[in-house]
Amino acid sequence: MPALPRHSAGGAGSALSPPKLIHMYDEFITKNSGQVSQIESALRSLTYIIPGRFRDAEIASETLHSGVQLLSLYHDNLLSRAASTISRGPGIKRPPSPHTRYTRYWTQRSGLYRRIALLLQMVRYTELLVEMAANRRGGENGRWRVVVLLEFIKAVCRLLLLRITSSRPILSPSTSATSPSSVASSTKSAHEREWVMPRTGMSLPSLPTASDITSYLLSRVLTPDDIKPATKLLNQLRGSGQAAEVLHILAPLVYATCLALSKASSPEARRRAWGPWLAGFAVEYAARQLRDKGLRTTALERDEWRRRGWSMGWWAMRGPFYESVVKGVVEGVRKRVPGVIGGILEDYEYLWENYYFSTSD
Repeated sequence: MPALPRHSAGGAGSALSPPKLIHMYDEFITKNSGQVSQIESALRSLTYIIPGRFRDAEIASETLHSGVQLLSLYHDNLLSRAASTISRGPGIKRPPSPHTRYTRYWTQRSGLYRRIALLLQMVRYTELLVEMAANRRGGENGRWRVVVLLEFIKAVCRLLLLRITSSRPILSPSTSATSPSSVASSTKSAHEREWVMPRTGMSLPSLPTASDITSYLLSRVLTPDDIKPATKLLNQLRGSGQAAEVLHILAPLVYATCLALSKASSPEARRRAWGPWLAGFAVEYAARQLRDKGLRTTALERDEWRRRGWSMGWWAMRGPFYESVVKGVVEGVRKRVPGVIGGILEDYEYLWENYYFSTSD
């Protein structure tokens, strides 16, 4: 039997090499970003609807959720490069959001910033899964050691980002999130608005429809933030403002450490202890009071402080405040809503009562 030619075997092997497979996958994601966005949204919605539906398989459910989040993070990193390539093409294009401009600037300027920001996002996406696994393997004491370790890693990452950005507020998320649909729409609009004249070869933008003139004009209006340098989108913190940012970063670590060091005899007693809750909330509240309110804030800073203000509502879902006040309200609502919604609330109650990271910011 004649032997196969060597170049044929080598060609088949090289065609299926990991670099080529990764390149094919990246190209597929870029060209089919709209469909990828729909699939990600469907999977993410599924994990939100059934957070603890199968309590014996809660790790499997959270693994699916963390996997979707990590895959979305990879897609965002991939599509942000595609979006920057599209933005360099011809035609009038709307600048990205201030958050995207700021995070993309530091990601492209500093390799250390990019790696730390990615590590921080990966920890945030997997922290609840790691806590569940630690609870299964190491029990209550092992779980709290892991919780404190994860909060320590996140605090170190944020402090490093604070230093890299010359004491500017830490945005959440610290990476630019580029949805697949945005790249698809940018690619599509680039083809739709350009019309190539057959004789000269010049391209002209297509005119909008009569009912879409207002939105067409507004999409091309530049705001002051659109023309500011990326570093000017956030002010450098000084004095009390810098202290407030450090306290905001350390607040979750203080709360987790106090819970881990609590002398409570049982998990239920630890949840009802007011000491750790008051310590963590006091640090967070001090951070809001110490921030430099006299400084002229930018729009991006106001958005971030507004987000932090809303995130303080999670303190109502933690510890003794939840056990004493909110839990009774949730149970009353659960009894009055339809059975399906009540079942979802019951599943979330199970997570809120048993896992620290289920109510973390």
